[in-house]
Amino acid sequence: MTSIALCQIPVSPDPAVNLERAREALAAAEGADLAIFPEAALTRYGKRITELAEPLDGPFVAGLAEAAREHGVAVIAGTFEPGADGRVHNTAVALRPDGSLAAAYRKIHLFDSFGAQESTLVARGDEPVVVELAGLRVGLVTCYDVRFPELTRALVDRGAELFAVIAAWGSGVLKEDHWLTLVRARALENTTWTAAVGQAPNPAESSDGFGIGRSLLVDPLGVVRSDLGSGPGVGVVRIDTDFTASARATLPCLEHRVLGSIEK
Repeated sequence: MTSIALCQIPVSPDPAVNLERAREALAAAEGADLAIFPEAALTRYGKRITELAEPLDGPFVAGLAEAAREHGVAVIAGTFEPGADGRVHNTAVALRPDGSLAAAYRKIHLFDSFGAQESTLVARGDEPVVVELAGLRVGLVTCYDVRFPELTRALVDRGAELFAVIAAWGSGVLKEDHWLTLVRARALENTTWTAAVGQAPNPAESSDGFGIGRSLLVDPLGVVRSDLGSGPGVGVVRIDTDFTASARATLPCLEHRVLGSIEK
């Protein structure tokens, strides 16, 4: 069994406020081996992300690393780091319990949808990432990425035992239904545990509509094992990789794939 803390925090425009909220969440994540925070945990989306972006050894990630060491827990969290062309990368960092950087995943699929234009401020990444954390091989997925099944299939082909989906999901008509459906689908079609963590709504500090909460743990058969609802909170959940083997024996869809062998 591996214990995972779903850290559904509200995100402020102020990085210092967000670091303090992350510290508080880690203190509340008693017994967790891995703590997962939302996308854009450094600061809320907006034009200021190009000013507030930090290198991976900057104060925000350094503060997370210090808290990881203090509590002896691995951490995944979203940040923004400077890019080469004036834009930033939307980056998921993975920290070991000793605070060292295990991996950084730069979001591949940018949210140029529903009237938004993420690519104006964010440069696209190009490499799927699977990282060893808390005794698991974890595939990193950021928000809009979850709409693209080819990414999670690439991650499971690289040995992912858990998908960590971090998000600042936008509110709106049917958007919450999209989130729930897509997270469950990615878990079920890959028979892979999926921990999906979103920003809690934060109308007191922003009216941008990002953050619906609804952080989930979904098992390899697509069953929702935990749902944090819409309010801020930390939920400690457990995954059992023995259940993955059982699910895949019952539903061996990964073995049954034939598309790659079909001649075009």
